[in-house]
Amino acid sequence: MRRLPVYILLDTSSSMCGEPIDAVQKGVGMLLETLRTDPYALETAYISVITFDSHVNQICPLTELSFVEIPEITAYGMTSLGQALEFLGNAVDTEVIKTNSERKGDWRPLVFIMTDGIPTDNYRRGIRAMQKHKFGMVVACAAGKKANTDILKEITQSVVSLATVDRNTIQAFFKWVSASVVVGSMKVEDSGMNVQDLSDLPPPPSEITIV
Repeated sequence: MRRLPVYILLDTSSSMCGEPIDAVQKGVGMLLETLRTDPYALETAYISVITFDSHVNQICPLTELSFVEIPEITAYGMTSLGQALEFLGNAVDTEVIKTNSERKGDWRPLVFIMTDGIPTDNYRRGIRAMQKHKFGMVVACAAGKKANTDILKEITQSVVSLATVDRNTIQAFFKWVSASVVVGSMKVEDSGMNVQDLSDLPPPPSEITIV
């Protein structure tokens, strides 16, 4: 079976304290519940969750959907987006099965990044490290008015924004991510192709703006 790796990178810096981080915790839980009801996702999707603040933590290594468990997510410190992108590249190297002469490897990973602020580290170094790897699609979400969409455009052309970081808006984002993973799972199963851009994904709800 060829797996569809899904990496979710979440900003857990101190600006996410309170309602935003609570909404992220519930949003991730809702995402998992939704995916576990879909036969395509259950068959192919493997999930990893990486948080970044002053440090980067892979709170869930790449795991079969049925067995994913997410610990409590807390917010503190700075916004180490560059380190998170470097970590993502290393995780792909160690977790994603490569195609070789004897077998077909995993599908190219789907990546979803959500941040509410400006990176406090060398994010361009992280971008360079990330660009050494091949992904099916990378979606970056600028959550709230303090996030810089121009920086996210350096990472990927598939950028969306949230006007606010309240509970309803963040949970709407995770619902859309859930639907997008389902579509990605269906596409690799039915057509043998990865999703490649936002036009391949479900239309985002009104809380999400395509940049």
